[in-house]
Amino acid sequence: MARYIGPVCKVCRRESVKLFLKGDRCFSRCPIDKEGAAVPPGQHAHRRAGKPTEYGKRLREKQKARRFSGVLERQFRRYFAVAAHKKGNTGENLLRILETRLDNVVKRLGFATSPRTARQIVSHGLVLVNGKRVNIPSFQVKPGDTVALHEKLRSNLYLKRSLGNAVQRGIPSWLEWDGSISSAIKHASDDTTLDGVTLAGKIKTWPTREEMSFPINEQLIVELYSK
Repeated sequence: MARYIGPVCKVCRRESVKLFLKGDRCFSRCPIDKEGAAVPPGQHAHRRAGKPTEYGKRLREKQKARRFSGVLERQFRRYFAVAAHKKGNTGENLLRILETRLDNVVKRLGFATSPRTARQIVSHGLVLVNGKRVNIPSFQVKPGDTVALHEKLRSNLYLKRSLGNAVQRGIPSWLEWDGSISSAIKHASDDTTLDGVTLAGKIKTWPTREEMSFPINEQLIVELYSK
């Protein structure tokens, strides 16, 4: 399946907002944090800067949502079609579909710090949903599902550091860890042991709009596709 494999910092600069595509580096060494750095990439970016059109505003919101979730245009349109046929607000339905993708849930549980890493963990068959292995990043989870990692990741140094950061920052209220995770990991280090720790989390309920991680105005996306 096609996917974007280019430089992700350029994507954030194009959207002029942090999309947190590089994990921990986005919290400490993000180029956008520098003054005057949040400009579109390209040699003539400053010259092209101007007041965006109404269509341009809506297009940028759609691109931010698509890039933040790591999906391509055709799949994003399918998600919108599904959201439009559901009861309730179409924009919130769309974001809820993106938020409850398996790769995003793996990231939000602290098992990975970046979307690319979360997608790789799922694609390699290292994630179990309700005890069954699932290797489809777009798999939709629902309240009551349990998402767990394979035992072979127990000694993975990257996972230890990722969980350590997640313990400090916290996870969304619509998710919950197995109780052994937060008690075992306070300050992750190279010699942190995960023996006896159940590397799993549970989806308690559907996320509300305030609990979703998308820094966008979803109503503009609805207006773009409703023309």
